[in-house]
Amino acid sequence: MDRIEELLTRGVTEIIVKDNLKKALKAKKKLRVKYGIDPSGAKVHLGHAVPIWKLRQFQNLGHTVILILGDFTAQIGDASDKTAERQPMTLEQVKTNMQTYLEQIGKILDLKKTEVHHNSKWHEKATKQDLLSEAMNFTVNQMIRRDNFWTRFEANKPIGLHEILYPLLQGYDSVAVRADVEIGGNDQYFNLLAGRTLQKRYGQKEQNIMTLALLEGSDGRKMSKAYKNCINIEDSPNEMFGKAMAIDDKLIIQYMNLATDVNIDRIKRIEKELKEGKNPRDAKAELAWNLVKRYCGQEKADLARAIFVKTFVKKELPDEIPEAKVLDKNWPLVELMTFTNLVSSKSEARRLIDQGGVKIDNAVIGDREATIRPKDDMVVQVGKRKFIRIKLD
Repeated sequence: MDRIEELLTRGVTEIIVKDNLKKALKAKKKLRVKYGIDPSGAKVHLGHAVPIWKLRQFQNLGHTVILILGDFTAQIGDASDKTAERQPMTLEQVKTNMQTYLEQIGKILDLKKTEVHHNSKWHEKATKQDLLSEAMNFTVNQMIRRDNFWTRFEANKPIGLHEILYPLLQGYDSVAVRADVEIGGNDQYFNLLAGRTLQKRYGQKEQNIMTLALLEGSDGRKMSKAYKNCINIEDSPNEMFGKAMAIDDKLIIQYMNLATDVNIDRIKRIEKELKEGKNPRDAKAELAWNLVKRYCGQEKADLARAIFVKTFVKKELPDEIPEAKVLDKNWPLVELMTFTNLVSSKSEARRLIDQGGVKIDNAVIGDREATIRPKDDMVVQVGKRKFIRIKLD
């Protein structure tokens, strides 16, 4: 009963219909629980992981988890949280993005006990008549009154017809897999209801829906690759620990609740201590350690904590620094940074130099036009977490 109660409450914003779902769980009825994810990017981040961990809770209770990889719907793009028209993606982009999705999601779900479907399997076979028949169950008024669409409508911003049709496609996914329950972020509320509507249209029992709180990015905005504020579940232990230590103080409790399995009573104590004025650094360190432990194991979490303390608290260099061989010649600093893969582009290198985020042997280099003559064992540092030890070739 404790596990059921936590399943129904932790991170949950709304359940329709809660009494039905709770009754089914108590009766130990085996449910088909659906979650869909569009591969609009190549990385699964902690925001995506919130509903996936909820799936794992259902899985641990013996229910059938159904994972929908939206290779068809990703080409259109969900507009649920968008303030401007979302640009469609090509099938090739989608395929590239989802190459390692199952490997990443397998860090959370037991894939051997998971039904995995690509929604192109049924959507590519659908006819225009099918789409028209399903569209008859909704009105333009319903679609346009969604918060983001109405805001764009009043601002005279474009709303693509393909965006309006997206909920029908997600809704039909529930019909295709005969879902008993669908979960998603609270920005998915309308789409989840569309599933209930279409199941009724096709003579199926309407799914219960569960909406979850959204995890904000490290800077307080929506977690998004575009904002560069994501913590990805495949980040290295050191990178994950460092990113967690850099989140806004106000997000500590939210991250504890949504992104870790820390006991609720412990979270309440931490929240009380923070309100009483305790230094948030200790709470962040506990959060960071728990995040790394969850995805990489306790040993790597302990090591990441030790490296963070040594590097950023005691201001010492880490014990292990990747090496890069370079020619013994004069290098433009920007070129040296890109050659050693400290940055992905020259524009990123220039930006970091301008921000004072580049050090050589612990001295800040603020001139983007600087020329460097490398030396053996010279250490180049970019930001707080990237280091390269130079070796002359």
